[in-house]
Amino acid sequence: MAYRYQYIIGDLQGCFAALQALKETIEFDEQQDCLYFAGDLVARGEDSLSTLREVKRLADVGAARTVLGNHDLNLLAVWRGFQKLKDKDRTQPIFAAPDSDALLHWLRRQPLLLQPVADAIIVHAGIPPIWTLAQASQYAREVEKVLVSELDHLDAYLGHMYGSQPDVWQEDLSGYERWRTITNYLTRMRLCDEHGKLEFEFKDDLNAPMPDGFKPWFEWPNQLQDHVNLFFGHWAALQGMQISPQVHALDGGCVWGGQLMAYRLEDRQLFTSATGCGL
Repeated sequence: MAYRYQYIIGDLQGCFAALQALKETIEFDEQQDCLYFAGDLVARGEDSLSTLREVKRLADVGAARTVLGNHDLNLLAVWRGFQKLKDKDRTQPIFAAPDSDALLHWLRRQPLLLQPVADAIIVHAGIPPIWTLAQASQYAREVEKVLVSELDHLDAYLGHMYGSQPDVWQEDLSGYERWRTITNYLTRMRLCDEHGKLEFEFKDDLNAPMPDGFKPWFEWPNQLQDHVNLFFGHWAALQGMQISPQVHALDGGCVWGGQLMAYRLEDRQLFTSATGCGL
């Protein structure tokens, strides 16, 4: 389908009011336009259930697509009994809803990496500088196949998903360690060293002191082609800043008092929601 406009939107985090306001701001027409979400559809906003329902509804009519973020994966882990609901998350209504299973089965079938057009890539946290785009796409598909497999395979993955080791990529990794490492790069990464070793504690802005030898993943020379634009969310402290002409942070920290952000691919225009999170 040829769309009139395509927008990439940062972390929703369950901020349903801001999503509706942003759709009004961009004069979104679900018959002609498409929204691409950078993951973390749910968690700490005022209405994760309505947010998840709306994204699924739009996806069902061909007007939206999303990648998975760490909060989305956590939602699946809670659903399948491998994590307890976090005190700060407002996702309990999803599990109590009559359409809960339909929503969560739909969610687990969403990808970790999207390429809406030839020169645009969407992931939740980023692509490590040690991977090419072809590698990132291949590794993402490996995890996606597990997510959509039989429930016993899904459960085995979710049961082994949490952990910070291995903290650096090796091609000979296999099984749960391989899938966990891929998941951590694509959904949790902020800092790494020149070899791609991950650091999981830092969440501040770029002016804060960082551990020796570590920098934001996007500050290392990368393996991506010069014409590729990379869009990511996850790092609210960046406040949706443009990192470089090719790297775009779109988490505007809506749930933390900021705004929801949308980047229009056709003319590179950036829009923000007229209201923030409805908490």
